[in-house]
Amino acid sequence: MPTPEQIWQDADLATRRLAGVALNPSTPEDVLLHLLAKAPLAVRMVLCRDRVLPETVVDAVIEHPDHRTRSFFTRNPHVDPAQRVRLVDDPHWFVRAHLAEAPRVTPPAEPRPLPDDAVIRILNTYDPELLGTLYRQFSVELRRSMATHPDAKVRAWGVGMWGWLPAETRAALLADPDDEVRERAEEHLRHEDPAWVESVLPEQSCHARTGILLHDALSRAVVDSVLTAPAGPGDRAMIAANPSLPPDVVVLLAADPDPEVRWEITRRADLGPAERHALVTDPDPGVRRMLARHPDLDHDERRVLAADPDPKVRLSVSVHPAWTEEERAAIDYEVPLDEPFCFYPERLVPRDPEAVRRDALSAHPMLRREAAREHSLPPDLVARLAADDDLGVRVLLAQNHPDAPSALLLRSFLEYTGPERAHLVTRPNFPTDGLAVHAEDEDPAVRALAARDPETPPATVERLTRDPDPAVRAAFARHPNLPPDRLAELLDDEELAHHAAANPALAESTLRALVAALPVS
Repeated sequence: MPTPEQIWQDADLATRRLAGVALNPSTPEDVLLHLLAKAPLAVRMVLCRDRVLPETVVDAVIEHPDHRTRSFFTRNPHVDPAQRVRLVDDPHWFVRAHLAEAPRVTPPAEPRPLPDDAVIRILNTYDPELLGTLYRQFSVELRRSMATHPDAKVRAWGVGMWGWLPAETRAALLADPDDEVRERAEEHLRHEDPAWVESVLPEQSCHARTGILLHDALSRAVVDSVLTAPAGPGDRAMIAANPSLPPDVVVLLAADPDPEVRWEITRRADLGPAERHALVTDPDPGVRRMLARHPDLDHDERRVLAADPDPKVRLSVSVHPAWTEEERAAIDYEVPLDEPFCFYPERLVPRDPEAVRRDALSAHPMLRREAAREHSLPPDLVARLAADDDLGVRVLLAQNHPDAPSALLLRSFLEYTGPERAHLVTRPNFPTDGLAVHAEDEDPAVRALAARDPETPPATVERLTRDPDPAVRAAFARHPNLPPDRLAELLDDEELAHHAAANPALAESTLRALVAALPVS
């Protein structure tokens, strides 16, 4: 069966024009229904997958006889998920599989979650092999409640959060009345049994051995074998942060000649004062940078690291929660501006609101950046951080907060050119008015902003359909202010016909003529 990419690559000019008509917001419902019933597969794919549809067209999609056409609708990221789940009980496995798989969205965007009741139905009725990426469509509320959910299939998935579950929840899962839930819980519990872990540990280096050495309870025999006869050069570093490591081995590895091992040791919550004191002056700056984050550093250890010759060590320790604001301000640190400022998914376990507020009000830009990532920042902190003098704070707020102000989104897009910059224009409040002033910008991504402005002059729109950048050309081919003669010309352009046919300025008579004149099957 051809992939969506292959379907589109095989489409000729006539089919691409039809696909543009299918996307056109001015296309009448009866024309959309005609395309749904008679157009080639590539057109039905675009129609069902790439736009919001009127309710009458949705009804027709749900009843369409071709399972591939129905499956395209299950992958539509633009429609309300409640519409997609109307196909939850579709008779064809292909449709159900694509509903469970989730729509394709450009990272870092995430597909909108399905209604919880639909997810529960899928978990209870679909074959397990169809559920591999269903978790991408779980709501945050469902994720947080899975381990204690009244539905057994949901609890079985919740067992997968074993490492984050409190002891009483683990105990309840181990005593669960449902066999599958208990078995999954017991499987996780086995990883806490050193004898069982020893019996299944592979002798050669592999992914399974790595996972065990990093996370599972290790017997003394396993630890000694790693110290004396490791299967690979990374084994000692793998066990260094393992919580089950005996205290004497922690002391031993804290002085290991391999800096990677010492680096891992600094991650341990049980790192003793003597080991910390020795690592404060470790010859490797990477070890000292990692140690600077340790929550148990005492005042003297922090003072040594605050005067470290490596600026990255000083920066790392400068955000330690034990400092007062006055002490922190006395540290000579440099805030990096070349970092990526990206989207972060909403936390399953929310941070303490008071700790977030403390970070947001800090004089330290790195702490304010940490606060700016929070999706649930209250309005007063949103307003404060939107006017922050640090680029990273502003962009992180713009990337992550659902109510980021329009002016902040535009400013962030103009000032930030790093990874995930394009995500900013997908944010709900990104503006449209006043963007025509950017039509002459040297940056093609900024020039393309003018295509969002309904007031961009026709002459500018026409000129930018000849822009050297293909994304700019495509954006302006869809602009409603494109002069009619140029729009007609582009309908015959191999590159831009698809976009021109989607232009909402096309008259209804033209749209009907395009459909009537082109072959359908």
